[in-house]
Amino acid sequence: MEKIPSFNELIQKSIIANWDLDALTDYKGQTLQYHDVARKIEKVHILFENSGIQKGDKIALCGRNSSQWAVAFIATLTYGAIAVPILHEFMPEQIHNIVNHSDAKLLFAGDYVAGIIDPEAMPNLEGIIRSTDYSLIISRSEKLTYARENLNALYGQKFPKYFRQEHINYYIEQSPDELALINYTSGTTGFSKGVMLPYRALWSNYDFACNVLGSTIKRGDNIISILPMAHMYGMAFEFLFEFLHGCHVFYLNRTPSPAIIAQAFAEVKPRIIIAVPLVIEKIIRKKVFPKIQNNRMRLLLQMPIISQKVREMICKEVVNAFGGNIYEIIIGGAAFNQEVEQFLKRINFPYTVGYGATECAPIISYSDWHTFAPGSCGRSVLHMDIKIDSPDPSTVPGEILTRGLNVMLGYYKNEEATASTLDKEGWYHTGDLGTMDAEGNVYINGRSKNMLLSANGQNIYPEEIEDKLNSMTMVVESIVVQRDTKLVALVHPDLDEAKAMGFTKEDIEGIMEQNRNTLNQMLPAYEKISEVEIYDEEFAKTPKKSIKRYLYH
Repeated sequence: MEKIPSFNELIQKSIIANWDLDALTDYKGQTLQYHDVARKIEKVHILFENSGIQKGDKIALCGRNSSQWAVAFIATLTYGAIAVPILHEFMPEQIHNIVNHSDAKLLFAGDYVAGIIDPEAMPNLEGIIRSTDYSLIISRSEKLTYARENLNALYGQKFPKYFRQEHINYYIEQSPDELALINYTSGTTGFSKGVMLPYRALWSNYDFACNVLGSTIKRGDNIISILPMAHMYGMAFEFLFEFLHGCHVFYLNRTPSPAIIAQAFAEVKPRIIIAVPLVIEKIIRKKVFPKIQNNRMRLLLQMPIISQKVREMICKEVVNAFGGNIYEIIIGGAAFNQEVEQFLKRINFPYTVGYGATECAPIISYSDWHTFAPGSCGRSVLHMDIKIDSPDPSTVPGEILTRGLNVMLGYYKNEEATASTLDKEGWYHTGDLGTMDAEGNVYINGRSKNMLLSANGQNIYPEEIEDKLNSMTMVVESIVVQRDTKLVALVHPDLDEAKAMGFTKEDIEGIMEQNRNTLNQMLPAYEKISEVEIYDEEFAKTPKKSIKRYLYH
């Protein structure tokens, strides 16, 4: 096995090398340069040391993305403690469960989270620290109280004259397999599991990103963090890679509405965008499709000599909608709608689709947009192998298996789940079904857990039906469920458009019935939809915007 560098040493080297560059900005708020980050890390280390936190203790972090959250996370790793990032969208009971299950000693909580959690439900915590200013929300330890009250004095004693690069001396992990963090899965099928990620997985994802983007993205380049950092997709590719690379990360620390995102793209001009399909699809459907789905534009696109210029013009407009400076948009986290993907491909827009899992911290497959095969999610990445558990991987879907440096150590305090997911040869069983062509491009058919069985034994992948339905008139999102032997489509329609058009409830029902008939003409007999049920509210989603299917039957 190749020699794996220390990840914490890479953090230390980046801070020293980029000392006077901008590092982290809360959009419309404060900016921390790399030396500011270093000073704050030092204060958190002093707080840990004087409150009795040991190497290997668990530190939980739960709050919206912010520069202070990022500092607390890096400070935890570089102290030698184990980080437990928790998605702030979780319900209070879920947060309590994760804090208790992980054996966390301290919890960094954002303002919103601080207002919803119950400290009494987490009796083993020694303290809860407000992540915005590191003030104590609750302390059950005299040492912690003393350390926080005297933090500035303790810092002054340690650095009586000044604090410079030469004073940085971070904890260096003893082995690449040492546990760095426990990340609890968002979990669309029930209760979360604690994924134990070692330092090698963090380094391997970083090394992959350097390999494919390191020459394109330069020191000082801007990036916008939209995805939650407590999810590995956002953590690895909107934070850790950029921070180690000397980039400037902007946090949208309010709930990012389409208007705020559009404004941020225009001002920050990010070099790369990491997104889930929902964000891209909304922007394309609301901002782009209305401009090009008129008779004049359709006519121009049908004229061979003019259509190429029109497509170039449309592509330029779409690129400008994302700030005008992007190398590519990387989409992952959920299935991408085929209609939107085909449109982007037709105008030669620089997008690509990757595939990953929390258990791989997260990347499994990816291709640069120049070599990306539409409909796929790329090829196996650096340090990873993929195989399809199928007699004929190119035509018969089978479970996607992967192994390599990115793969987790296992699930925290759950040997049974670990044994059922990681086999003796080190292959991680993803639970996803897919095929792989001769070039190694991976195509996903759906979750094996979501697969339905027809009355005559045919496999039905609901995501494939939903993808077609989601492209139809006034459908925002859908779920296909099985009741007895019949398939039913649950649909959330575009109620804003219906209101603007003056449609009644009966009109919407008529449109959906027409959609059902059109859809059924595209499907084999065993996949036909028997009825459509209309949902006025959006479907409940995980923080990575996957629908919580298990809530709907």
